[in-house]
Amino acid sequence: MADADSFQTAEASALADAETTPPAGTGMPARPGKIPVTLRALRHRNFQLFFGGQIISLIGTWMQSVALSWLVYRMTHSSLMLGVVGFASQIPIFLLSPVAGTIADRYNRHRVVIATQTIMMVLASILAALTLGNWLTVWEIIVLASLLGVVNAFDIPARQAFLVEMVGREDLMNAIALNSSMFNGARVVGPAVAGILVATIGEGWCFFINAVSFIAVIVGLLLMRITPRKIAEHVPMIQHIAEGFQFARQTRPVRDLLILIGLVSLVGMPYTVLMPIFADRILHGGAWGLGLLMGATGVGALFGALFLASRTGVRGLGRVAALSATGFGALLIVFAFSRNFTFSLIVLVPTGFMIMTQMACANTLIQSMVPDRLRGRMMSLYSMMLMGMAPLGALFGGVVAQWISAPWAVAIGGIACLGAARMFYLRLPILRAEAEQLMIAQGMSGGEPPV
Repeated sequence: MADADSFQTAEASALADAETTPPAGTGMPARPGKIPVTLRALRHRNFQLFFGGQIISLIGTWMQSVALSWLVYRMTHSSLMLGVVGFASQIPIFLLSPVAGTIADRYNRHRVVIATQTIMMVLASILAALTLGNWLTVWEIIVLASLLGVVNAFDIPARQAFLVEMVGREDLMNAIALNSSMFNGARVVGPAVAGILVATIGEGWCFFINAVSFIAVIVGLLLMRITPRKIAEHVPMIQHIAEGFQFARQTRPVRDLLILIGLVSLVGMPYTVLMPIFADRILHGGAWGLGLLMGATGVGALFGALFLASRTGVRGLGRVAALSATGFGALLIVFAFSRNFTFSLIVLVPTGFMIMTQMACANTLIQSMVPDRLRGRMMSLYSMMLMGMAPLGALFGGVVAQWISAPWAVAIGGIACLGAARMFYLRLPILRAEAEQLMIAQGMSGGEPPV
């Protein structure tokens, strides 16, 4: 492995010789003034197909997520088991993301996403069949959750890196924000519908609806017309993986953003795993209350995504990420000790806003600083930090909740988030110049300070 100086030289050369901007979606852009700036990525036909299919599929995905959490809680009444299932569903992302990022950079990302979405549909169908047939046990849930985690490990970096092939660099930031808006719009609708269906006809039908919803996104992907991108000559996979890790380690803005994401995900995100306990034992809302609580977080996250979609530049996104992580930690502490259902709903709205803006800002900044040949690997590291650290946090949160209490588990996570945000904020002055140079090299900045 090269030393730091030689790597920086190679990195500078790579950035100078970065690939030309990938072609935008093949659909004809709308005439100027026909599409609001907040929705400008939708002028690309491929992104229109992706957006329409994904929003249907994601509603089903959120329905399944809420229904599965409630099913595990109903079967076990154990905070530890909720943590175990959360761990099983996300630890594959942590373990397999480096390989998955290499796959996304070495192969056709369009085909990879079609394959992963199809396998997810099959797994949802199996889960629905076992549940509706009353054959499902907790151990089968753990196995299926683990398999879904394996598929997600390959889907997330390929799907995130595929965005630039649909819209080009010019509209990449808007596409990331709209993609987050879509994700969190579904997060509002899906849990609310799941709460109603679970309380009336059971969890199995939520799983069935999710399986059917994948048809929309698969059809949209098949209808796309993608110009094949130039793929670099294959080198040994271990060398490919090492190059991605080395770029992230030696590039301080990317490294520090990944560390911030990983720490917040590790200590802050377990509150979602423990939400069934808050909904039932603490706030006395039952399955319907769980859907409302998860939906409230989604409302705030949707507003956060729309806020970012309205921006037309990267100026100040690093500061926004730091302040959002701070707000997220403080709001977690408030939520942890609330005993009023309505007040908890209100608190979760800005909580969702804060976590959304932090994660989307980090995604945008990282994608703006990396050459396309490394995009899949950097998105795999992003997913490793965002979702791969979460299972360790879920397991930790489940143990602490079992040992002390769920509120204290969430409050401790909030305090740790405040510490992580403070460390990142203090480093912003050091990161600005290097981040700006990286973005200029990629044609993503007009000289405005990105952080």
